Amino acid sequence: MRIGDVIGKVTLSVCDPKLVGKPLAIVQPHTQQSLRQDGLGTDEVVVCIDEMNCRVGDRVGFSEGREAAMPWHPVKVAVDAYIGCLLDEVTYEK
Repeated sequence: MRIGDVIGKVTLSVCDPKLVGKPLAIVQPHTQQSLRQDGLGTDEVVVCIDEMNCRVGDRVGFSEGREAAMPWHPVKVAVDAYIGCLLDEVTYEK
């Protein structure tokens, strides 16, 4: 699982029928350094399925790859990233 900040939302006009009604969020992942300094994450962005109803600015935990599609198991769904939790606070210790 990775940590990131929600920076936007995505609206689709056409999608896989299995994903109809599922909201999508744009997440900017964090690095260890950006978490320590409470700064901006990487330049990378990830589009995630968002069943947590996140708002822009929320800090989230998200999974990628096969783990992201597990909520639909055994049905095969084309999902690359899934928001699994909202984070209230992150404490970074070495």
